[in-house]
Amino acid sequence: MDRSLLLQYLIIAVAVLVSAWVVLKKQFPGVLRKLRGVLALWLVRPQRSPRLQAWGRRLAPPAASSGGACGGCSSCGPSEPKQH
Repeated sequence: MDRSLLLQYLIIAVAVLVSAWVVLKKQFPGVLRKLRGVLALWLVRPQRSPRLQAWGRRLAPPAASSGGACGGCSSCGPSEPKQH
């Protein structure tokens, strides 16, 4: 196989992976968050190297923020009227 053909296939593979990442990020954010969480938990195990553990901590999704100021059920304030 020619080097130019191999380079062309590698560029196409990278473009397809980047496109799939963008679609996953925009269309399925919940699935992406769960996937990042599973992968991060797998990487931060104690038997992994410190470098992999650090990468797992960076990969972990950000913590979900609570809706209300007290962190409860978010029903302590008046509800806003629905707009049509």
